[in-house]
Formats: sequence, structure tokens, C-alpha cells
Amino acid sequence: MSAFGKLVLIAVVGSAAGWVGLAAGGKRWTPAMLTDVAQTQLTALLGREADAMPAEIRSAMGPIIYYRHPDGLAEWSAVPTDTVDGKAFLTVLASEDVSFDPEAPNPLEAKIGERTVLYYRHPMGLPDTSPVPKQDSMGMDYLPVFADEANDAGSVTVSPGKLQRTGVRTSVAVLKPMATTVRAPGIVALDERRVSVISLRADAFIEEVEDVTTGSIVEAGEPLAMLYSPDIVSAAAQYVSDLRSGEGRVEGSRQRLANLGVPVSVIDKIAADRRAPVQISLMAPRSGVVLERMAVEGMMSEAGETLFRIADTSVVWIMADVPESALAGLSDGNAATITFPGLPGETFSGIIDKIYPEVDMQTRTARVRVDLSNPEGRLLVNMFADVALATGDGAPVVQVPETAVIDTGDRRVVIRDMGEGKFAPQDVVLGRQAAGMVEVREGISEGDRIVTTSTFLIDAESNLNAALAALTAPEAVE
Repeated sequence: MSAFGKLVLIAVVGSAAGWVGLAAGGKRWTPAMLTDVAQTQLTALLGREADAMPAEIRSAMGPIIYYRHPDGLAEWSAVPTDTVDGKAFLTVLASEDVSFDPEAPNPLEAKIGERTVLYYRHPMGLPDTSPVPKQDSMGMDYLPVFADEANDAGSVTVSPGKLQRTGVRTSVAVLKPMATTVRAPGIVALDERRVSVISLRADAFIEEVEDVTTGSIVEAGEPLAMLYSPDIVSAAAQYVSDLRSGEGRVEGSRQRLANLGVPVSVIDKIAADRRAPVQISLMAPRSGVVLERMAVEGMMSEAGETLFRIADTSVVWIMADVPESALAGLSDGNAATITFPGLPGETFSGIIDKIYPEVDMQTRTARVRVDLSNPEGRLLVNMFADVALATGDGAPVVQVPETAVIDTGDRRVVIRDMGEGKFAPQDVVLGRQAAGMVEVREGISEGDRIVTTSTFLIDAESNLNAALAALTAPEAVE
């Protein structure tokens, strides 16, 4: 080698050593790394290929894009500068900063075991990432983000040890009927179809009233009062006359008596005796309890005036006030269980006969009617009742524990266990709730494993992953 060549070689080595010295202070390289750095610089200057460079050095390549504070403070500079206490700002190369170029592949992709590392994220969740391993200002290592995690930005992978420390528990979504019971206060009421009002269709005088009072129990056909009505007596006399004369007006005369409210049994007796009675007996049209008695001996009753009111109490209604929020699962024919404070220790069973099509404006409840047998008459009108109504049609539905659902106000989410420590949030549409379970109408299926405890911790981690993925994902190029 000539003397000139030796001088050039000495200059090259000196330059490489100076550059390495400066970089070592900023990068905190070890002495072993300094040898590799010097070798890399010398190799590059002598024209050898970059593949021969050590990995530690190849990871720090590219032009200087800015200078950062040596103490990790949030201060940067586009040109070399010093701190107020005389420390030089550290260089930041292109390979050390986040790249947003959608075209360029990541040459710094590394592998840990069999998993590929795409980038490293800030250990405290700050929106800062790095393509190479690094530490934050507190000396904490950046966390690797693997390729299989980036494919599902909203998912999160938790180690077995962390799962145990955080108390994560899971359960399986089941498909079975949801037994729901709606409880509501109720009251005993009369069956409107079993109430009779007794009145006359003609003016009449009440001559005698039987020993019947309010609350008395009467049988169908039992006499209630004796009355005299000029219109009825006149019609009866005309009927007898037509019967005796044999004229064709007999049917008309009989129909006239029926129109005046004379019972068929009384008309048949007139036809048999061929004699018009002076008094007519007023009879009970049905068996039941006398709710009201207005008839008084000697009074004159005008047509249409109520004399008695009788109700059949062998079947009564239970009128329950059900909140409108619980009406969705109720339908006619559903079973009902009723208890009464006035009859402690006894339980009665009935069915829903009618759900009234109206919600009270003040109480926001709807009336639900239950038919209940009362053959012994022990259930009295206006008694209080506690009503338990079965909801649903018995069809199986997908359901999970209530603790598995995260309700954010505008969306409902469950955390699915994907296996191998991987979890992902899933939006769901909910239905009914009962006995600590909630119906899931959309989002998951039978057999899906769902997180039931520590759901908020996993959801927060998955949201962080999604945010970081949105930060680092390249924009689509049109």
C-alpha cells in the first residue's frame, strides 16, 4: 500500500471512531457494540454489503430527522442544539421514529419465538409507538405488538398469570327457556258477565218483598217480591180471552206478556189455568249474592227502575296493576299465582284472561285480569291480592349472566373468550332479564364462552389496542 493510501485509511478509521464515540454517548452502547459499530462504518466506507453489518447497528439507520432532549423531556429541535445546562441534544434517525409510509414494508420486523412483532407501544398506554425496542423516560420497556394481535385491533391477549391475578372468570352462553315472574298488586273484583240488574218493563206497585237483603244468597227462580202492574194484568186478561175464544191472536197476546218481562213459567201457568192473575211474582234470574236491594213494600216502581242487583261470585276477577315495562312478556293464557293477606298460607292458581289495552297516565301501569274460581265464596270483593304472573312462551333463548354485560348507555357489550388467552368485545342486543340472567337476541350464540368478571379491565385493554391500531395503521391509498 502506498503512503497516500495509508493516509486515507488512517483518516477513514479516525472518522469512524469519532462518529462511533459520539453515537455511543447518545445511544448508551456497550464496548462490545462499539467494535461492531466501527466495523460497520468501515465496511460501509469500503463498499461491503449491508448484510454484513451487525443487527444492533442495522436497526439504527437512516438520516437524522430531528434532535431530542437528552433527559427525555418533551423538547425537540430540527438542528443541533444544547440544553440550558450544556448537554447536547441526542440525534433521532429515520429508522427510530414512527413511519406512516403505506408503501414501505417494515424492514425492522422482528420475531419473538414464533410470533412476529410489528411495533412497540408505550407501556403506559400513551399514543406513542416505536418500530424498535426502546424505553420511555422512566426506563420502562415498550411493549411489543404482534402481527396476530394487529389483525384484530379490538382484541386483547392476556397471559395465564395475569388472568389469575385479575380474577377473570368465564361461563358459557346457554340456550334454555327463561323463567320470568312479574309481581304486581291486585284486587278482587266481580265478573261483569255474572252480574244481573232486576227491573220492570212496566209501571208497577210493590206489594210484598221477600226476606231478601243486601248480602243474601239467592237461587235462580227464587221469588224476590210480589207486585201489581195494570199493564201486565191487562195483557194477561187479553191472553186468557184469546185462549178461550180460540182466535188466531193467541200468539200475539203471549208475545205481549213476554215483552213486558213476565217469566215464561208464569205465562205457561196462565195458559194452563185460563185465568189472569192479579199479582205477579218477581223472581231471581240467577243464583248469587244480592249486592243491592232498592225494592220497598208499597213503593211504586217505574219502568226501568232497578229493584235488585245480584252477582254470581262462583268466579271472580283479580285485577292486577302491572308496570308497562313488564308487559312485553305477558300474554293471554299465561299462568298466575295469587296469594291474599286475608288468607295467609293459601295459594290460588288462575290464568290471564285479558290484558287491558290502556296504560294509566298517572301510575304507568296496565290492568291485567285473571279469572279465579271461588266456589265457596271466600274471596270477597275488594280484597287485596299479591299476583305473580309467568311471562314468556316457554321457547328457549340464548342467555348469559347479567354480570357479563357492559352497559355504556348507548351500547351493550360482552367480552368473548376466543381461547388461548385471547379476548374480544362483542356488541349484543338484549332482551328480558330474570334470576340473574339476561336474554341475548343478537351478537352471540349458544356455546360461546363469555367473561363474567373483570370485564371492564379487558374492555379497557381492547379499546386501547383499537386506538393504537388506528394510530399506527396506514391510510388507504386511492
